[in-house]
Amino acid sequence: MIEKMTRYNFILLGGEEEKFLADLQELGVVDITRSFKPVDDASNQLLLQAESLKSAVAFLGAQDFPDATPLPVSAEDPAEETALLQRRLQDVRFKLEAARKEYSLRKPWGSFNQADFDELERRGYKTRWYCVSKKVFSEEWAEIVPLKVIHQEENSVWFVTVSDDPDYSFPVKEIAAPGGDFTSSEAQIRQYEDELAEIKGHILGLKEEIPEIEQKSAQLLNDLDMYLAGKGSESAVEGYIALFEGFAPVEEDARLAEAFDAMDALWYKSEAKVEDNPPIKLKGNWFTNMFSSLTDMYGRPQYNGFDPTPFIAVFFLLFFAFCMGDAGYGIALVVAGLLLKKVKSFANMAPLVVTLGIGTTVIGLIFHTFFSIDLLEMTWVPDGVKKFMLPSKIAGYDGTMVLALVVGIVHLCVALVVKAFYATKHNGISKTLGVWGWTLLVAGGSILGGIALAGVLDSAVTKWILIVLGILSALGIFVLNDLHRNPLINVGAGLWDTYQTVTGLLSDVLSYLRLYALGLAGALLGFAFNSIGLSALGDGSSIGGWIGFILIVLVGHTLNLAMCALGAFVHPLRLNFLEFFKNSAYETSPRNYTPLQKTNNNQ
Repeated sequence: MIEKMTRYNFILLGGEEEKFLADLQELGVVDITRSFKPVDDASNQLLLQAESLKSAVAFLGAQDFPDATPLPVSAEDPAEETALLQRRLQDVRFKLEAARKEYSLRKPWGSFNQADFDELERRGYKTRWYCVSKKVFSEEWAEIVPLKVIHQEENSVWFVTVSDDPDYSFPVKEIAAPGGDFTSSEAQIRQYEDELAEIKGHILGLKEEIPEIEQKSAQLLNDLDMYLAGKGSESAVEGYIALFEGFAPVEEDARLAEAFDAMDALWYKSEAKVEDNPPIKLKGNWFTNMFSSLTDMYGRPQYNGFDPTPFIAVFFLLFFAFCMGDAGYGIALVVAGLLLKKVKSFANMAPLVVTLGIGTTVIGLIFHTFFSIDLLEMTWVPDGVKKFMLPSKIAGYDGTMVLALVVGIVHLCVALVVKAFYATKHNGISKTLGVWGWTLLVAGGSILGGIALAGVLDSAVTKWILIVLGILSALGIFVLNDLHRNPLINVGAGLWDTYQTVTGLLSDVLSYLRLYALGLAGALLGFAFNSIGLSALGDGSSIGGWIGFILIVLVGHTLNLAMCALGAFVHPLRLNFLEFFKNSAYETSPRNYTPLQKTNNNQ
């Protein structure tokens, strides 16, 4: 399947590209392109506005106040309002923290009238404030100077001394006098908490406008893109802006968003569209991934097209096995594939070779051929096993040839169904009735023909189904192929399309005879080597005869295997690349997914 992509656009000032690209390289999933545009006052202003909106969204998105209630906010400039609220939030939080610390210092001293202490100072009495450990505190200190214990806790004692001697000494160090009554600190804390709740409410209210802010940011960036596109030929005034466009799989959205937010770049994303020319990444399973290199040989599909790899995987394997057509050669390929696993440079090919070998072994047994020996003629093969082998003749024709044509028809029918399905997906059913007419005629007719040959339906029922099938197909091909065109023109276009399609399909079906021909050629050549080897063996009474037999058979079948494998690789590719791709209307994309990463390999 074709992986869905997200399009990312990045804007950063010149000189920051190297670090930015290094960060993308670490992520390893972004397929990136770049361009450079000049900076002037207008573009710089747009960039600054977009950056401020980005910062606003980042700040608002990070705020969560379960204890606050959203309040309405009327702001012409949400970025400026957010920045103001952010500064106020920090300022009030700082003041609230300071007030709470002041409250904790004042609370042990209780409630008092500061004017009384001021009056004592006016009369020449010095007041000193102390907080000491209970273990240190002594009641005898009251004999040195008048002393009043204000507050006691488990481990500490707060007390005050009053003296008219400004220079009197005391055995412990005094602390700073409280700045006022603790009740005034409580009032100040409540004031700051109310102000903080109001700020949080306004932030929550503004947070509800994040989608609108993001939309405005995206619009600014679009305006910047358009402006820079118009200014692309002008020289830079103070430098340049680096514009990067990148694509990454949709499944990476969450991880990339977090990573991009941490970068010094302005970015926004959108769903990738066909007109964006996104890179193509194919996603399959262990089976189809073995055949993805074959798809790359022709070209990956367009973004709105279909991934042909699953079809290639099934039919290439089947066609390859047809062309080889020998169970002995299949076993040899399996052994070769297992040996390739031990060769580092070819290890990635090993699974494909083993799979092709298994397929060839199965088809070779069905074709009853083992190193060009006909297993149907072997008396040691059980009759129960022979029942599963392909008859030598089907309806008077060579069984392998008939089967090759049947497989070819199935291959073409699948191509037509795929073409009709994706044509409908892109253009709607009303514009693809002609395509469905041909699909119904060819695919439906082939299925009906197979059912008729199998004798499943009564001939009269088959006849009426054929008539209905023909009428529906004719309506699509000749009358409804374009609903916005004159019916007479539709009929003419249908006749011309009929000539092209019939002659094309006939030649395409006959192309599949190569599967039979290649398998037959390999079998005959292998049979020839067997015959030559048996001639050298003679009656088997001499060692020289056995040596000659082994060398002739071994070398002959090795050469035959190599030639068969070459033909079995090239011709199935041709049947997929020409017959299937033509009838399925397959179109390729000019761009493969090549992410920026430490080791840059096509995905």
